Amino acid sequence: MKPRKKGSSRVKQVVRKEQPQTEDIRLNKYIANSGVCSRREADKLIEAGEIKVNGKVVTEMGFKVKPEDKVTHNGKKLVPEKHIYLLLNKPKDFITTTDDPENRRTVMDLVKNACSERIYPVGRLDRNTSGLLLFTNDGELAKKLSHPSHKVKKIYKVDLDKSITKEHFIQIQSGLELEDGLAVVDNLAILDGDKRQLGIEIHIGKNRIVRRIFEHLGYEVEKLDRVMYGFLDKLNLPRGKWRMLTEKEVIKLKHLN
Repeated sequence: MKPRKKGSSRVKQVVRKEQPQTEDIRLNKYIANSGVCSRREADKLIEAGEIKVNGKVVTEMGFKVKPEDKVTHNGKKLVPEKHIYLLLNKPKDFITTTDDPENRRTVMDLVKNACSERIYPVGRLDRNTSGLLLFTNDGELAKKLSHPSHKVKKIYKVDLDKSITKEHFIQIQSGLELEDGLAVVDNLAILDGDKRQLGIEIHIGKNRIVRRIFEHLGYEVEKLDRVMYGFLDKLNLPRGKWRMLTEKEVIKLKHLN
């Protein structure tokens, strides 16, 4: 058996997906590639008669679009974009939103010169939380990564205002019942023998979940930093800086779970 050459067919397939459209593709994929939503949500738009191709409403599932076709949603022309995948090491005091009516600093200010395509954060980090935040215009992947069923691993470094007790440590490990349900923790560890510094691994994506776990037991979280997102870490990525994911990282991200 000959050894596989570099650049397997799997890699080539992903690369082709990022190229301009040269052949007919399914309408739902065309919509997803335009950054509107996932393919599943695109099917709902089609079924509801909200999509027009060359001025005519199309409700047929599996309908294929030619490169020269004009596809619109609510009168707006859809244009498939090259997919962008970007990783930011977010500092504190930045809001995770695409727009803020109070004109506070947002994460979009940090990545505004990264690309010409319009990208969005996947999930969120609250204002006082720093660390890894992923951006993309790949609506389908963003939907997948945000869904709890895919159990994307997130690891945080937590600095508390006081040492954690053994009893509370065990309670957190076992799972705490909060106002919105059980908070399941995948792993918990004391860092460098300092009981005020902990590493916590979770996959649930509830709002402010890490802070709420400790606040529920009477602790104040002084610092919170997301140090890993899935298999991605902060190696060689200074605070406030971003980088594009490599081709291999994108492939791996798409095949998480």
